[in-house]
Amino acid sequence: MRAADADILIIPGWSGSEEDHWQSRWQRSLKTARRVEQEDWYEPDLSAWTERIRVGVEEAQRPVVLVAHSLGVVATVYAAPLLNRAKVAGAFLVAPADVDHADRWPVTQGYDACTAIHGFAPAPLTPLPFPAMLVASANDPYCESERAKTLAKAWGATLVETGACGHLNVNSGHGPWPEGLLKFGVFMKELG
Repeated sequence: MRAADADILIIPGWSGSEEDHWQSRWQRSLKTARRVEQEDWYEPDLSAWTERIRVGVEEAQRPVVLVAHSLGVVATVYAAPLLNRAKVAGAFLVAPADVDHADRWPVTQGYDACTAIHGFAPAPLTPLPFPAMLVASANDPYCESERAKTLAKAWGATLVETGACGHLNVNSGHGPWPEGLLKFGVFMKELG
C-alpha cells in the first residue's frame, strides 16, 4: 500500500506533538495525513480521546493507517474495538507510554503525568484486530524495553527495536526521524 492510497491518522501522545516532532513533520509532508486533535493534551480523558480516534476513522475516505506515539499508542489500543474494522488497514505504533508505571515518567513541560493521566491504566493486553508494528527504544524513559516487548506480544504487533533512542521525540533528537519514515514505508508495503 502506498501512503497516497490511505488516510493516515496522526495520533499524538500526552502533551501533543510540537511543530518539530516527526509526527507534525509527517502530517505536513504526507498529502493524505491528518491529525486527530484532542481537546486537552495535558489532562487527557480516555473516553474523549478514543471517541476522537473513532470519529477520525469514520470520516476517512480511504483505508486508514493509524500513526500513534506515546500515550496516543495506548489510546489507539483502547479505541481499537470501537473502530470500523473494515476501514482500518493497520497501526504504526511508536514509543508506547507505559501507563501502568506513569509514576516513573519524567516531568514534561512542568506537568507531572502521574497526576494528569486518569483512566488509561491498566493498559489493554488484548490482540489488535488489524496489523500493527510497534517501534520501541531501549532507553525510553516512558516505557522500559521489556515492557514494550510485553505490549507488542500482547497486541500481536511486530516489534522493531531501535536501540537507545530515548522517547523518539524532539527531546531525544528525533524531529525529522528519517529512519522512522523508512520503517513506516516498510510497514505500508507489508499492508499490501
